[in-house]
Amino acid sequence: MKSAGFIAVLLLTALASFGQGNQTQAPAQSAPPAQNAAPNQAPGAAPAKPAGRMLQAQSQEEMKAYQDAFALTDPDKVEAAATAFAAKYPNSQLRASLYIRAMNLYAQSNNTDKVIDAGRQAIAADPINPVPLVQVASALAETTHDTDLDREQRLAEAAKDAHAAIDNIDTGLLVPANADPARVEGAKRSILTMAYDTLGMVDLTKQDYASAVTNLQKAISESSGNPEAVLYLRLSVAQDKLKQYPQALDSANKAVQYAKDGTMAQNLAKQQQARLQKLMSAEPGAGGAAPMSPSPAPTTPPSTSPAPSNPQH
Repeated sequence: MKSAGFIAVLLLTALASFGQGNQTQAPAQSAPPAQNAAPNQAPGAAPAKPAGRMLQAQSQEEMKAYQDAFALTDPDKVEAAATAFAAKYPNSQLRASLYIRAMNLYAQSNNTDKVIDAGRQAIAADPINPVPLVQVASALAETTHDTDLDREQRLAEAAKDAHAAIDNIDTGLLVPANADPARVEGAKRSILTMAYDTLGMVDLTKQDYASAVTNLQKAISESSGNPEAVLYLRLSVAQDKLKQYPQALDSANKAVQYAKDGTMAQNLAKQQQARLQKLMSAEPGAGGAAPMSPSPAPTTPPSTSPAPSNPQH
């Protein structure tokens, strides 16, 4: 089952691709960058916050090469075209857009390893774009295992990219000049949700449960308009590990409430809910010590994102 966060990234990447496809103009057709456009505002009013960045091709030839590569639909061909484009136009502002296009197509085919590879290429070309940053961060956090020899490096990279996505949310996003502000704001909230969720997953993996609670609560706050069951489930696990049983039960109840019928998230949430209900019912009274857990405390909930097609790290 795909997590809501994973699906959100597909939408975010589609927004970014739309923005890049509509903002990338050859010089004769280019509009000035969004952040330099003069806003309509009353005298003395605070300057409007820029919606995001705009990109520009340096020649008609570069623009044509970009458009031809972007029109491809096979992810391997898009990635190859992106590499060829980057070799021919090493200073082009459009290099990252093509790798993001490949990343998006790999995500749609559930090829997580290639999502990470293409996303890393996009980050190398455009280190402040929060879309590949959050996608790579989330994919790394979801697919890193305790047995991985490079576990610590992968977790560190995931955390670094998630923080960078948060730090660059207002200045790094590529947004069409005519984009609906509400849609842009929704995209930013989805990116922040995924970034904080990723930090929470890293914390859970490293058994830093207090930090996990803080980051997962931030993720839940950012997604308040579209609650995600898996966020509440992960929060419940972190609170459970801290022996915050009433809070953990409340989070499990919300996970059950927001989970779709028949999903893995719903099954796991119900198991966590039942475990905590049994534990709480056996508690000797308010303020009393909780009894021994009737079953082992859960570990990090299994990933609800697609498994990588080639899970070798």
